[in-house]
Amino acid sequence: MTYQQKQINKWVVAFTVMLPTLIEIIDTSIVNVSLDHIRGSLSAGIDEATWSISAYLLSNAVIIPMSGWFSRLFGRKRYQIGSIAIFTISSILCGAAWNLQSLIFFRVLQGLGGGGLVPVSQAILLEAFPRKEHGMAMAIFGVGAMFGPILGPILGGFITYNWSWRWIFYINVPIGLVSILLSVLFIHDPPYMRRKKMKIDYLGFIFLAAGLGSLQYLLDTGQRDDWFSSPVISGLAIVSFVALGFFIINERYVEQPIVNLKLLTDRSFTSGSIVMFFVFFNLFGSIVLLPIFLQSLMGYTSLQAGLVLGPGGIATLITMPIVGKLVSMVNPKRILIVGILICAGTTYAMSLFNLQTDFWTFVWPRVTLGIGMGFIFIPLTTLTLSHIPKQNMGEATSIYNMIRNLGGSFGIAFATTMVARRSQFHQSRLVEHLTPFDPAYVITKAKTAALLSWKGAEALPPDAGIYRQLMFQARMLGFNDTFFLVALTLVSVLTLVLVMQKPEPLEDVGGH
Repeated sequence: MTYQQKQINKWVVAFTVMLPTLIEIIDTSIVNVSLDHIRGSLSAGIDEATWSISAYLLSNAVIIPMSGWFSRLFGRKRYQIGSIAIFTISSILCGAAWNLQSLIFFRVLQGLGGGGLVPVSQAILLEAFPRKEHGMAMAIFGVGAMFGPILGPILGGFITYNWSWRWIFYINVPIGLVSILLSVLFIHDPPYMRRKKMKIDYLGFIFLAAGLGSLQYLLDTGQRDDWFSSPVISGLAIVSFVALGFFIINERYVEQPIVNLKLLTDRSFTSGSIVMFFVFFNLFGSIVLLPIFLQSLMGYTSLQAGLVLGPGGIATLITMPIVGKLVSMVNPKRILIVGILICAGTTYAMSLFNLQTDFWTFVWPRVTLGIGMGFIFIPLTTLTLSHIPKQNMGEATSIYNMIRNLGGSFGIAFATTMVARRSQFHQSRLVEHLTPFDPAYVITKAKTAALLSWKGAEALPPDAGIYRQLMFQARMLGFNDTFFLVALTLVSVLTLVLVMQKPEPLEDVGGH
């Protein structure tokens, strides 16, 4: 039976590839709310328990750029089914983990199995849908990509509260088995994606794993270890820089490279990948800062912080199908520019938050940011991948998703570091005014002393309350500065959108 005879309904293909992709994305965040239970059950510290998250992200970061190469080596269908099988088996092992070390090891295996599913699913979707419907295909993918991080903590909390943290892994098993069955029945490799004999680029493997693994660990732990004042972080930075440098040189001259860097000669692909890096830099930087701001400065509970963040995800889910239709009727570059301006403007609005800001003033910028992300994701992906030949689509989506993940990791590292550094700066400047020669300080100290006396707390020094408020104000200003800088980085990539090429109508090759 030829490939053309194996035509499968595109919506069946979409469901088949998005089901395992969704559970893979959910597993990046489902563990977050269960850390305390994992720590208690496995007799580990909270810092040690966070390795169950970092291990998954590290192995994800390493495998994603290799997924296009593995698809060519094994055949894409075999690689996808194998990935789901590894993910499912390792989920069983994670649930059965007897100590923290075993859980971390099995999470590494789970990340290696699941990491390739995202770029492979994206490539299959783009092939299954005609070129004119690529916007809708990316809307489906985007809904899954955005819905996963929203659903993960909610599902993890519910399962852990009602059963056990082990069931956040066991729940993957029936879904994984169904996904394997659907893939066997409905996914077929086009001629250019079937298994082929290839020389294994061992040096490329080693350099890429060492470079990206070191970089991801550096970004995850840099702020906690005070960056380059730590010998470990400095060493990892050197290893990452050298390994990635040798990797680029190796891939340039090897006959069958793991990552096809020649794709970066396409200006739309390169420009779009850089834009995506800064989009996720903005997204992850802002959504990590917002709950910290709410809980550490405003006194919000984790539930209240979740209620602030949740509507933004819902706004993205609603916006994406609309933009998926719109992108086929309007120049995607215009939609993308509007989305970038919305997100940058919203992040700037977050830089105006203060300690008197009310609940809904926190909610609406998050909703607007969600709408902006809906306007960005689909046209950006369409523009970036529009000129990539179908036979190279798997390699392109691997690079694209790797850069997207790195953007999120850099955004988190930048945001947390800048908040700490700018808070220290503002604290040192504000402390200069706590002197007997500053009239405002003298008046405030007298009023505070009188208030404490009236409440029967004469023993409490008024300076303590004033200094506490100063710390709050300094930290708030640190958040304000960081939100502003994150917004500025997103605006800076607008010029790259202008150099991207508009998608040209091409004759579609047979889908799935």
